[in-house]
Amino acid sequence: METFIRDTRLVTIGNSKGIRLPQILLNKYSIFNELFLEETERGILLRKKEENKLSYEETYKAIAEAQEDWTDFDQTLLDGLEKDEFNTPSI
Repeated sequence: METFIRDTRLVTIGNSKGIRLPQILLNKYSIFNELFLEETERGILLRKKEENKLSYEETYKAIAEAQEDWTDFDQTLLDGLEKDEFNTPSI
């Protein structure tokens, strides 16, 4: 993988500071509007925001690994709302 190294300066944006990212890097990493910024031990990490989302398979695995106790949820299923006037079919 080719490493991109370049000096850059902070620019004033309102009351904040920002940096300009070269178009070649934005295209390479498919960055269009939003970034995810993370402070790490090595410095600041910028990446596409979509990378933070889990696929359905990853989500299912994470839920299974958590082994959470959902027995309290069973009680809410029969809390009386099933007899609510809004859930009764009209004839």
